[in-house]
Amino acid sequence: MNNFDVTVIGAGIVGLSTAYKLIEKEPSLKVCVIEKENRVAAHQTGHNSGVIHSGIYYKPGSLKAANCITGYRMLLDFCDENQILYDICGKIIVAVSEKELKPLQTLFERGKENGLENVKYISREEIKEIEPYAEGIKGIFVPQTGITDYKEVTLKIAEKISQKCGEIKFSEEVESVKIRENTVEVITKKNKYTSKVLVTCAGLYSDKIAAMTGDKINFRIIPFRGEYYRLNESAKHLVKNLIYPVPNPEFPFLGVHFTRRTDGMIEAGPNAVLAFKKEGYGKSDFDLRELAGTLSYKGFLKVASRFWKTGFYEFRRSFSKKEFVRSLQKLIPGIKESDISVGGSGVRAQACDLNGNLTDDFLFIENENVINVCNAPSPAATSAFSIGKKISEKVFLKFNQ
Repeated sequence: MNNFDVTVIGAGIVGLSTAYKLIEKEPSLKVCVIEKENRVAAHQTGHNSGVIHSGIYYKPGSLKAANCITGYRMLLDFCDENQILYDICGKIIVAVSEKELKPLQTLFERGKENGLENVKYISREEIKEIEPYAEGIKGIFVPQTGITDYKEVTLKIAEKISQKCGEIKFSEEVESVKIRENTVEVITKKNKYTSKVLVTCAGLYSDKIAAMTGDKINFRIIPFRGEYYRLNESAKHLVKNLIYPVPNPEFPFLGVHFTRRTDGMIEAGPNAVLAFKKEGYGKSDFDLRELAGTLSYKGFLKVASRFWKTGFYEFRRSFSKKEFVRSLQKLIPGIKESDISVGGSGVRAQACDLNGNLTDDFLFIENENVINVCNAPSPAATSAFSIGKKISEKVFLKFNQ
């Protein structure tokens, strides 16, 4: 009963987009998605900020750039076809000091190289016209950026998969994977699933699952928690749409920013602190084995030695509302502690290699009958349909070998 053509591990937006694209291409294909939680989008997909990314940040020619640009259009088409709310509201990236002008120029040039039209520099006065309470010496306006609800998108993908006779199995935590000559067997705590090809999209546990498939991996997933505040009703007028800082080019995070969500909420954040548990959404969440695995990993120790000042500040800001507000005041000087309340949080799965490099692109590792998605942080949600299409193409190539 549990024999399939393709098994997909993970019911986040990337795993489900892969299953959807497989069935869309070949409706007769028997596809099964295995998920350890009792619902879709339980982790990274369901905890992100809902931004539809334009592709301005990513190195031209990278997997992030290519898939973001292609996936952007595919995402909007899917939302249009299924009456899912989105808003292409645009965003501004604001330089607040002279030293940020050069990295701002790099972003502008990347946007142009990645084919973004109508991206433009804006002056201090033009920043004020777009976001009256923001402050900066120069900025970039990115008209392609938008917002949606990725949980709603993912639920609709799951519905489409079920309509096309694909199967999604919940509460099925993977314990082991056995690779045979022409099949792959996935053993969960409840069942065994056999298929010709296995695709793993396990997010925070992508390193653990990839190791189960027999691939020699030279990376470890480091969990970084991002914590948000939300603007109180009386302060929502401070932000019209999306306001971002110029990111630190050496650190793969965008810095605290302001994001309007489709439900009208305005989020401020996130920071980026080491999580003491892979699915540790709260400050007190702790798993001794997982934390020991992180702290004993040579690659993480090298990252920590290089970015310890940044890391220390992120922790300080995590426990100090006043410090968090100081960061926000760089973009909106008039914001006060009384304007914000504690919001939600998410945990980003960030691949780190043995040399202490935080992987700055999507990472796929594959063998004869397995495809492992090993690093898929932002903009993976925007890119999901493109990633799913490319993985489906790889799957069909394996069928034809």
